[in-house]
Amino acid sequence: MSSLETIVATSTPAGRSALAIIRIDGPLAGEIAQKALHRKTILTERKATMGIWRDVHGEPVDQIVAVLWRTPQSFTGQDTLEITCHGNPLLVHRLIEDCFARGCRLAEPGEFTRRAFLSGKIDLTQAEAIADLIHAQSERALSSARRLLAGELGKLVAHWSDRLLQTLAVLEAHIDFPEEDLPPEDPSGPLFLLNQIASELSGYADTARHEVTLKEGLRLAIVGAPNAGKSSLLNVLSGSSRALVSEEAGTTRDYLEAPVLGLPLTITAVDTAGLREEGSVLEKAGMARSLEQARAAHFILLVVDTSVAPPALPSELLICLQPQRTLLLANKSDLPVHPDFAKFLPEIQRIQTCLLDNRDAEKLRSQLGQIFVEREIAPGADDLVVGTRHAEALKQAAEALKQAARHLHPPAQTELAATQCRLALDFLGEIIGRIDNERMLDKLFASFCIGK
Repeated sequence: MSSLETIVATSTPAGRSALAIIRIDGPLAGEIAQKALHRKTILTERKATMGIWRDVHGEPVDQIVAVLWRTPQSFTGQDTLEITCHGNPLLVHRLIEDCFARGCRLAEPGEFTRRAFLSGKIDLTQAEAIADLIHAQSERALSSARRLLAGELGKLVAHWSDRLLQTLAVLEAHIDFPEEDLPPEDPSGPLFLLNQIASELSGYADTARHEVTLKEGLRLAIVGAPNAGKSSLLNVLSGSSRALVSEEAGTTRDYLEAPVLGLPLTITAVDTAGLREEGSVLEKAGMARSLEQARAAHFILLVVDTSVAPPALPSELLICLQPQRTLLLANKSDLPVHPDFAKFLPEIQRIQTCLLDNRDAEKLRSQLGQIFVEREIAPGADDLVVGTRHAEALKQAAEALKQAARHLHPPAQTELAATQCRLALDFLGEIIGRIDNERMLDKLFASFCIGK
């Protein structure tokens, strides 16, 4: 994998489409463009040029639009040519084959982005954010990826590193020049700063627990007694008539899934069979699946009909109803409330709702979004969510700084504290790719798609 080679790949998905984009990157990019297009065609850097692409035998392949970026102004830092052609897979294949004949090789997964990183155009957190941006499935995931792509985490790492280097300079001054006319060594200042930075690093590392939530979404189990309004709730949350609604108890025998609309996160709501003591063999099988869904869900919505006596719920379900991940929907609020309802599961937060005609739909979605953030089940709009790799480096850097702080307690061991500070700087460097680790880079970029 050499930057001196010229690589080519499609940057649009395989299949038939109106248009397709092919990228060529490397020292031959400009020469290939000039030879493939009519010799009188003048390619102006960073301006679209239309022309007929002719193969190495002079045969026309397609009418294309070409844009040429010269080093170092391109994304990769090298000469880059982007070709927009018609999206017929046969035409795309012929153009790629012609590029091979002109000295290109097929790009490996993530090779364009890897070149951008190696040339210093982006740091490693920004490179990872490109893949996150492509695969994001919700508004909050898009927002998080955009912030990482803008270099927000890289700027934080630079800020922490600068503060740490200032502290390290003070410590090493007393180590290297103990007999110079320096102010008396006072470890209280560095000690405070090291603990402060360690706390900040740990705080950001903790956000990695939301990474899976952003990428894969939340599962929301809707449980309760028969005829409480569970199927109506699924329809309200999904904005469609996904589940049949009937006054007859026990109509839901298996669980149904539907995406929740109107929230910035990917959330799948699961309507489950009503839970009660009696029932047919088939209904009991459905209730067993309801319990499985409740155990596996990130959050549980317990729907209760407040107009009747509180239901006797199975003990297996009660174990799942942890206050942190459960919300009680007091349904049928348009009817008089049964006097015993106030004593029913008082430790679980409840909200009043009426699912009869979707009147509470928007309010319910808004409340759910707030609860997920308040209970830290999902990240807030202002949270910068770091990846697992980032979190591990942040934790190791924080631990090194805590060790350094311990060495500054009397009797101070400044040399050992300085060593731990340098170790913390190395861990921070790993986040943005300041430390060369070829195996780690191979693994990271292998997860990218070809053409990116």
